[in-house]
Amino acid sequence: MTGNNERSRVLIVDDSVDIHRLLKIRLRDQNLDIITASTAAEGLRLARQVLPDLVLLDIDLPDKSGFEMLGEIKADPATHDLAVIFVSGSVDSQDKVRGFDLGAVDYVTKPFDMAELRARVRSALRTQRLVRMLAQRAHLDGLTGLWNRAHLDVRLSECVDAARRHGRHLSLVMADIDHFKQLNDTYGHPFGDHVLQEMANMLEEIARSEDIVCRYGGEEFAVILCETDHVEATKVAQRFRSRIEGAIWQEHERLRVTASFGVSSLSLLTIKSPEALLNSTDTALYEAKRTGRNHVVVAAPQEKVHLNAPHSRSA
Repeated sequence: MTGNNERSRVLIVDDSVDIHRLLKIRLRDQNLDIITASTAAEGLRLARQVLPDLVLLDIDLPDKSGFEMLGEIKADPATHDLAVIFVSGSVDSQDKVRGFDLGAVDYVTKPFDMAELRARVRSALRTQRLVRMLAQRAHLDGLTGLWNRAHLDVRLSECVDAARRHGRHLSLVMADIDHFKQLNDTYGHPFGDHVLQEMANMLEEIARSEDIVCRYGGEEFAVILCETDHVEATKVAQRFRSRIEGAIWQEHERLRVTASFGVSSLSLLTIKSPEALLNSTDTALYEAKRTGRNHVVVAAPQEKVHLNAPHSRSA
């Protein structure tokens, strides 16, 4: 549909099996993977599970209205940005206004002209891809190619909410390159940038595909480890530390670059919030820097952690 081979996922939520069948047939040449649901409850479950590129949503559903379903989609951080087109038999202008006010990107009335519907689907998908591309670029660090602090804040909040909701483990690892200012002063800023880029590469080499590796700022990095307790997260941090310490720098073969690490987990916290987890991990990192660098410190249980520990540290 857009000149590339990427298939888009479209979720159709309508209580008519005939509509499901018709749209599957008429949209089959549009490079789409089509998923169907007959109720709002099923549609919400699939929306959260699949995160489709587009939702075609009927207003009249057996368990709740499409308006209510759209409200729930927009209220959930995981699905808030989904593009939704209402496909409805209602021609009432008030329904159209309500749909747009709730966040729908388009409104198509039944019986619909298939050529028009295909064009509207193509338009919505193009717009959605552009929005996602711009949002992704806004969340990327230009130097390292990692996710940036803005992305970390969003994903950490989402991961904490999901871990609390489902009773799962969640850990955070933070890293800080030791004596980075001295390294910049001695070898120059271009080499310092190279070290940051290689640090990013080494973290990504060891991290799992589901881990979220970010540049926190300056010479600091953070890795979100879902479904991982502090014991396993500490092992991961040790692998990070060992890999960085063992790196050979061709420009300066005798140079050894090291990093310090802090680790914390929701299980160590009394207040299970993104801010508490971030502050707990940052405090552990500060302790690693204070007690000699190039090692891993695990956060103490929250009642022993000073959550207002300083975030600025000497390199």
